[in-house]
Amino acid sequence: MSFSLSSFRTVSVLAVGQLLGWGTTFEAVGAIGRKLAPDLGLPNEIVFAGLSVMMVTSALASPLTGRMLDRMGASRVLSIGTLFFALGLCVLASAQGVISYVVAWTILGLGGAFCLNAPAFTAVVEREGYEGKRTITILMLFTGLSPSIAWPLLNLSHDMIGWRTTFLCGAALQIFVCLPLYLFGLPKATAFTRSGTSADIAPVPLTPAGKKLAFVLVAMATAIASFVTFGLSPSLQEVLRQSGATPELALQLAAARGVLGISARGFDMALGKRGNPFLTSVTGMSLMIASFACLFFLPPSGFKLYAFITLYGFGAGILVVARALLPLALFSPREYGRQASRLMLPQNIANAAAPILFTALLDRTGVGIVLAISIALAFIAFASIITLISLVRKARAEERRAGNTAIPLPP
Repeated sequence: MSFSLSSFRTVSVLAVGQLLGWGTTFEAVGAIGRKLAPDLGLPNEIVFAGLSVMMVTSALASPLTGRMLDRMGASRVLSIGTLFFALGLCVLASAQGVISYVVAWTILGLGGAFCLNAPAFTAVVEREGYEGKRTITILMLFTGLSPSIAWPLLNLSHDMIGWRTTFLCGAALQIFVCLPLYLFGLPKATAFTRSGTSADIAPVPLTPAGKKLAFVLVAMATAIASFVTFGLSPSLQEVLRQSGATPELALQLAAARGVLGISARGFDMALGKRGNPFLTSVTGMSLMIASFACLFFLPPSGFKLYAFITLYGFGAGILVVARALLPLALFSPREYGRQASRLMLPQNIANAAAPILFTALLDRTGVGIVLAISIALAFIAFASIITLISLVRKARAEERRAGNTAIPLPP
């Protein structure tokens, strides 16, 4: 599995940018949110609600991000995102109350729309086309380490210089590290240099109606998967405790979930060109369903808890990769940025609402109802993926019957 110098440069630049982007914004609340709440005179709920503000703003800005990626290219969009990040972090560092705090997270939400996930993956596709699948997976392997890197550094920085100066340092990193890297560090985008090439040809010969249906099915599956995983993540320890784990074991198992998720991304990376986003999606959803079923149906035991966290960790990790690669399996590389950004709208809205709803359900109804709802939602997402696969097979069969040739997605 060769890895070119151009791919190495692309991964290096984007990995640094994504680690700093996630680490100085989204991860900051989890790391030091409870420490800045007293200084702002705000309850913890309001402080943590900043993440919901960020995700909703990013969701609403996603269609604009897609149009900007089409017109300007990923490098410029990423650069604009760093400016919003720097401005938002400066406003956050000077916040004195709820209004300025919400304004800061609104600005950071715009930075997230222009800088995180879809624009970075589009930068890969612009340079490598269909061959960018493995590079995207490697990039996601690095960004999955963001909490492990950011949390201890943010806490150390807070203890040494305080949270306001910490955020100002984050703004400086955006301007003096990320901005030059995005403007000058990325290789030249070559995949889209000429029209009429493979960059304009979709790997699946869908009709306009079929393309709309495929988008709806992908949006449904990915939004539901995000809703379940984001909803359970902040309450995972409580889910485990209510299922019979001691507080110490619940903490250990919840921490192991992150390691398992990164391992799942690494396994998908090892598959390289042999990986298939459709098969990956089916596998991930199957593991999720099996994990919830273990916790719901099996009698209390240590085996049940370990089986759940293993299946859930791998399933959630695999689905993160699938969400990024499914658009490239259906749409042309030139369409990737627009379609991936559009998919972020339902995903980010689901991510913003899920923790609130799952926490309320868990506190009011208990773990059984939460697991039953998770199983039902996972089955809906699974059915969406199966329907999508059927649609793809039908389109390819019709193409063969018509005697047409299409450029296939690399196996």
